[in-house]
Amino acid sequence: MKIISYNVNGVRAAISKDLYGWIRAANPDVLCLQEIKAQTDQIPLLEFEALGYKNYWFPAQKKGYSGTAILSKIEPDHVEYGMGIPAYDNEGRFLRADFGRLSVVSVYHPSGSSGDERQAFKMKWLDDFTIYTEKLRIDRPNLVLSGDFNICHEAIDIHDPIRNAVISGFLPEEREWFTKFLKLGYTDTFRHLVKEPHQYSWWSYRANARNNNKGWRIDYHIITNNILPNLESARILPEAKHSDHCPVVVDIAD
Repeated sequence: MKIISYNVNGVRAAISKDLYGWIRAANPDVLCLQEIKAQTDQIPLLEFEALGYKNYWFPAQKKGYSGTAILSKIEPDHVEYGMGIPAYDNEGRFLRADFGRLSVVSVYHPSGSSGDERQAFKMKWLDDFTIYTEKLRIDRPNLVLSGDFNICHEAIDIHDPIRNAVISGFLPEEREWFTKFLKLGYTDTFRHLVKEPHQYSWWSYRANARNNNKGWRIDYHIITNNILPNLESARILPEAKHSDHCPVVVDIAD
């Protein structure tokens, strides 16, 4: 199964930059989208069906904000919209599709960059996300958590770890959460296979950051360790430019 995660920073804007053509060429089995920034009635569902994908959308209540989606060539056995926590479900942050024993989640972790209130919201989310996924593993033990985590885990994952150490997304407490979360029995698929530096999935629109590759790796496929024997490859696709993010890919054997 080829799974791609992509924060499109507005699905309608990405469509205007030939997202459909890119999907045809990339040909994922499952495509997880984040930050769709659209209500379901604003999305050309039939166009995605014409590409061969069942598509499931979980928009935020606030228009033009947040939201997740899962597109799949295979019809899921079950789709779960949200975590049952209104503060997060109102922002469309967690969407799960079950395929046999495997569950794929499109997740969009909050950003704390707008100020102290949202940073506190983010830290509360991280705690609740941990509790929720640990409970979920009881019934759905084979998890692929795909999405924008809005955290660089290690210094290798960010272009300037020293100056960014006081910036949301690379704060010590966020990185500590990530370390503790992985120790619960999860693997960062990309870093498990790829040890080279300067591998990023998001770049600021300012200061020509993308052309200079001054980026952050904040998009992940995190898998439960029991799937690790089935992990075949993981990579980043920086040549896709529909967004300030780029897609990240993982291949998992059946």
